[in-house]
Amino acid sequence: MNLKGKKGGICMKALNINESFKKINEFWSPRIISSVENCYVKLARVKGDDIPFHTHENEDELFIIHRGSLVLEFENSSIELNEGDVYLVEKGIAHKPVAKEVCEIILIEKKTTAHTGDNDVEMTRSLEEQMRPLE
Repeated sequence: MNLKGKKGGICMKALNINESFKKINEFWSPRIISSVENCYVKLARVKGDDIPFHTHENEDELFIIHRGSLVLEFENSSIELNEGDVYLVEKGIAHKPVAKEVCEIILIEKKTTAHTGDNDVEMTRSLEEQMRPLE
């Protein structure tokens, strides 16, 4: 899937987010669908509490809840995010997303943002894995 436009032009192919989410079969495995300046736009389906607490020391992480709900846990608090909510986790803040049921999220992150931040675990996805085409 190539969403790049020509310099000064527009993208000639639209992407339907609803259809794209249907093609994501793995939980906690973000897929890059586009980029804006120095950021990636990612889609992910999540369920459970498999992602460990982690920190992105130098990057903010923007969560947009497309469908479902998600709880972001922090060291001393938590916040519930529901369909349509947007929340910014500022750089340096330890967090852990938890979803009781399937939740579809859109993430906007700098291109340098590691999937599980400072916590490299078995489920950590490399940029190459996140760039796999949706089929």
